[in-house]
Order: sequence, then structure tokens, then C-alpha cells
Amino acid sequence: AGLSEQEDEFLSDALFGLMLTLLGIFLVLAWVFSSWTRPFVIMAIVPFGLVGTIWGHAVWDVPLSMFSVVGLLGMIGIIINDSIVLVTQVDEYAQERGLIPSIIDGAADRLRPVLLTTLTTVLGLAPLLFEQSQQAQFLKPTVITLVYGLGFGMVLVLIMVPALIAVQHDIFRQITAFRRGLRFRQSGVRAMLTLGVVAVLGWMSATIGAVVVFGDMPRLLSEVLPDLPVFALFAMGCLLIVLMLYVAMALRRATGLSRRSSP
Repeated sequence: AGLSEQEDEFLSDALFGLMLTLLGIFLVLAWVFSSWTRPFVIMAIVPFGLVGTIWGHAVWDVPLSMFSVVGLLGMIGIIINDSIVLVTQVDEYAQERGLIPSIIDGAADRLRPVLLTTLTTVLGLAPLLFEQSQQAQFLKPTVITLVYGLGFGMVLVLIMVPALIAVQHDIFRQITAFRRGLRFRQSGVRAMLTLGVVAVLGWMSATIGAVVVFGDMPRLLSEVLPDLPVFALFAMGCLLIVLMLYVAMALRRATGLSRRSSP
């Protein structure tokens, strides 16, 4: 019982330390890259590193313990370092060429540094991984976390990070276009966009919000709407609202063009 309480206390402190570590890494990356969104791309690889850690423990039939958390803290630093190297190279190439060629060339050029960083750590810990002595068994969770987490992380860094950079660029383009649309002086466009936002928020309150607060949707809606999951109803309603707004804006634009072309 005493050892269990000590382990629970350590895991609680380790979780708090992990949150502080991730927050510190995020703030440093935001300061270095001068962006609040780019650190999310770099740190998004951390949850994927957990896949290798969990799979490695399952393969070796070793339970997750506080030593796994210690290895996890070290793995996060190394895997984020690989991601930083790749993102920095892509940003450097993107200043002189397009984004997609920069992603391809950056991933190809950073393959060797990322591979060497991972192999030096994995091969250095391999003797401990296969050590059968009783004294080395308590280090097995830490070693498994580092070896399998970094092994999976290396592959995922070269695949996920370039994809996330492209996704971030596409989302940024859509947000930029939306901001430009809001700058239009046409009051009708602003009114329709405002109406769409209000309609989506109202529909969310009537479906998801009602289920969260009251446990069920209002009786009037439940009798009229089909028997579907609340998230499906919310998504269908949002798609219908977007479609109606698109049709309204298309009709408005067609009407404006016809008025301009008329003598």
C-alpha cells in the first residue's frame, strides 16, 4: 500500500512536470519562430511517439510504470528536436521557392540528421534493452520508451510533420481569404456571414448544448428530427446552413452582375 501511494504521488508530480515541460517548450518555440501556430505543428508529433511507446511495452510484456514516464520526458525532447530540424529546413527553403517543393527538399535533406539522431540513441540503448540481469530490469520501461518511441517517432516525423506544414498552409490561406471577405464594404456580405455564424451557434445550442446541459434535446426537435446521433444532426445542420448561405451569396452576386450589365 505504501509503495502504491508513493507511485501515485510520483505519477501526479510527473504529470504536472510534463505539462510544465510542454508549456515551456511551446513558449520557447513561439519565441524562436515568432508564431503561435508553428509550435503546434512541431509538438503535434509528441502524441504519435506514444504509439511506439505503448506498442513496445506490449511487445515486451512490460507494464507502464513511473520509469516509463521518466523515459517519456526524455523522448519528448529528442523527438521535438528532430521536428525542429525539419521545420527549420523547410522554412529556409520556402523563402526562395514554393511550399510543396520546400517540403519535399527539406524532408529529403533532413533525412540523414534525423536518422542519425535516432540511431545513435536507439543503438546506444540496445544493450540495456536485451540485458537479462535482474539489476537492469527496473530500467526496462525507460529503455523501451526511448527505443520504440524514437523509432516510431523518426518515421512519423518525416511523414506527419511535412503533412502538417502543408495543412497549416492551406488553413492559413482559407483564414486569409475569410478575413479579406470580412473587409468588404458590402453590408449584405457581412450580414449574411453574421447570420451564418449566429445560425451555427444557435443550432449547436439546440443540439449539442441541450444534450450537455439537460441530457436530451428539446421535445419539439426530437419529434421532428430523425433519430440520429446528436453530432450527426449538428453536422447536417451546419452543412445545410453553409449551403443556404452559399446559394444566397451566389444569387446576390448574380443579381448584382445582371444589374451592372443592364443598360
